[in-house]
Amino acid sequence: MRKRRTSARASVGQRQTAKLSLANLFARTNRGLLLDVFVFVLNIFLMRLLTRQFINIFSEVSADDPIAKLALGLTLLAMWILPMAAAFMKRWHFHQRLKAQGVSVEKEETKLAGCLFNPIFYFCLNLVITSALLATLGELFFGKSLDAGPVFISLVIIGLILTIIQTYLIYRYFIPPKKPPQSPFLLGEQSETLGDVCLFLNMILFQVGWNMLTFVDLGHPTNLLDFGGRLFFLSFIALLIYFPPRMFYLAEDIHRRSTWITMLLANSPVIVRVLIGTGSNTTGW
Repeated sequence: MRKRRTSARASVGQRQTAKLSLANLFARTNRGLLLDVFVFVLNIFLMRLLTRQFINIFSEVSADDPIAKLALGLTLLAMWILPMAAAFMKRWHFHQRLKAQGVSVEKEETKLAGCLFNPIFYFCLNLVITSALLATLGELFFGKSLDAGPVFISLVIIGLILTIIQTYLIYRYFIPPKKPPQSPFLLGEQSETLGDVCLFLNMILFQVGWNMLTFVDLGHPTNLLDFGGRLFFLSFIALLIYFPPRMFYLAEDIHRRSTWITMLLANSPVIVRVLIGTGSNTTGW
């Protein structure tokens, strides 16, 4: 009887621990961990299917399909808007949490973080997205006149100015607000939840580009040097692609040792596929 009671209490304790762990995963301070787990599951089960659909869109864009051009342009526009919207909706709540913990953004940064959080890094990456966005939508709306000097130069200048403004609005997220926002919506929890949704959607779009590497027929590594070269290249690209949509959460959990492990875990399905190499990866695109 005593053994049965002991085992029953142990099973109850295990269930309670599991509930607590699940609750911790969905806590506001663990959204970065939740994002890593979310991306890991997506990369195993769904991302290749979604990426294949985007590859088909690229093929239709090459065939001058206007609907495909519009779909690609709207995707790029979403990648441009989503992080800015998230920064706007999450900023107040982010700094309130840090204030309650008695820390600041500066205290959370390390030497590596100082390099990663440099606005120049984010600006250069967003400039690439802006250029692709203007090229796609510009060709759709302006047609052949896009090749004309005045139109092309005007779009380049507009894109540069908009990217500067966008980068400022995104990095304004890390500056503590001097006073509470006047909008009741921005003060409520719904605004941060919607901001989290924006970041998760943005990460999915970035992962589409990351997963395109798995459709390139690289073949199997020929030797240890080839394997090491791929590993170095993939680690660099993974950081470049994964950091921008993860940056907002990394500002809160960069001090945790497990953060870098879960970030690596999230990208591991793609890294393993490309490291091993397979002739079946290619789609001929």
